[in-house]
Amino acid sequence: MVSWAFLLLAVLGAWLTLNAHRPHRGFGPITVPSFFAGWLHSELVLHALALQATIVAAAIWLGALERGVGWVGLFITAASWGGMASLLLHARQTGRTLGSALRAGLGDDYKRGLPPRARARLGVRLPWTQLAAPLWFRRGGFEWIRDVPFVEGGHPRQRLDIYRRRGSLERAPVLIQVHGGGWVIGNKRQQGVPLMLHMAAQGWICVSTNYRLSPSATFPDHIVDIKRAIAWVREHIAEYGGDPEFIVITGGSAGGHLCSLAALTANDPEFQPGFEHVDTRVSACVPFYGVYDFTNSGGNLPSAGMGLMWVLERVVLKAALAADRARFERASPLWHVSPEAPPFFVIHGDRDNLVPVAEARRFVAALRERSRAPVVYAELYGAHHAFDVFYSPRTQEVIRGVDRFLSWVYGEHQRARAA
Repeated sequence: MVSWAFLLLAVLGAWLTLNAHRPHRGFGPITVPSFFAGWLHSELVLHALALQATIVAAAIWLGALERGVGWVGLFITAASWGGMASLLLHARQTGRTLGSALRAGLGDDYKRGLPPRARARLGVRLPWTQLAAPLWFRRGGFEWIRDVPFVEGGHPRQRLDIYRRRGSLERAPVLIQVHGGGWVIGNKRQQGVPLMLHMAAQGWICVSTNYRLSPSATFPDHIVDIKRAIAWVREHIAEYGGDPEFIVITGGSAGGHLCSLAALTANDPEFQPGFEHVDTRVSACVPFYGVYDFTNSGGNLPSAGMGLMWVLERVVLKAALAADRARFERASPLWHVSPEAPPFFVIHGDRDNLVPVAEARRFVAALRERSRAPVVYAELYGAHHAFDVFYSPRTQEVIRGVDRFLSWVYGEHQRARAA
């Protein structure tokens, strides 16, 4: 009995490893389970290895190898561990991928443009102790200001949190984080926390915002709320030590869509009803695994069954693409790319089975063709959707890369202001 149980666990472990390497593509009943399994197995590969090693040791001690099926289970487990080792190797290669992307987008000597503090930490590695507790975000030395309304008397979702280092801050650069969740779920305290804590430790002020969600909300309610949050930051962040003249924005998935759309539609009156006069420009944008074309002109988004296009038509925009294409174009960052776009750092995983990486490739191609500002693109080998939600070897490398990009943009801003 022990031998057969060990074999079943070995087969399960092997499937998890195989799925992490080759997740289910397209949309179907196993798409979401495949995502969760691949995401967790690839980002928590060290924990998975430790757990499987414990199971193997216990199974051998209980006599699993006394029968032939136990040896089959051991062979399968060994092969699975080889695949898991390659997952870890892919994660460790992220740093080199990001370095190459930054040099390609900003120039080989971009490090010379970093502010002195950013240059001083170039060789500093993030603490690997974070990997032991990937969801432990509590740290000393920080102030967390919660649930600040950015619309007076507004919807309960129209609130934001502020992360900043304790002590006196003055004219600190500002980072706004927009959460994902398919425009229907999600919360400002669930995503982007590792990046925000890191940037706050470097003296930045980080703002994580909620927004109204579908199906109660109908687009453009979502982007209007992001614009209102930017407007609130512009007007009030100096009270918290921030610089209202330097605001950058980031987000993942639906948040990647919204932060990109906000960056490309600065001061667009259609998305700023009642506050058209407020300057909603941002100095840079860092979208993670975003959706950039609601019209699906490249055929990248799944439309069969209850696929992403079904969600957009039935739940988010509540309109049919065929009947109102112009509205879908207005909601798509791809259709707003212009020479006035701010600097972009687009990040996407090549194993993403929820938002295909082809979305990012088309968006980056459009930015590079039309924008006058730098465009950096990092396609992360072996990365799934939502890879940066908690601490992992890959997340740590991504944080360091984003830190360098944002520091470079801030350095350019400081030099322009001094001039």
